[in-house]
Amino acid sequence: MDATTVLAEINGNIATVGYGLAAIGPAIGVGIVVGKTIESVARQPELQGRLTTLMYIGIAFTEALAFIGIATYFIFTK
Repeated sequence: MDATTVLAEINGNIATVGYGLAAIGPAIGVGIVVGKTIESVARQPELQGRLTTLMYIGIAFTEALAFIGIATYFIFTK
């Protein structure tokens, strides 16, 4: 079986793989944002309310990347 035969047997859309890879970035970003917020609250508990609000804003911006990724998936699929 040569490389041409193997490539001919692969069917589907590469955009699905692209979205899967695009979802990894926001997942890592949300983990970092939440982890740093927990670390900050542990250092200064009196700023918990303000830090929580900033955390949710950061999560929203980070998740916007995932929405861009899924929109790209739908744009490039037939």
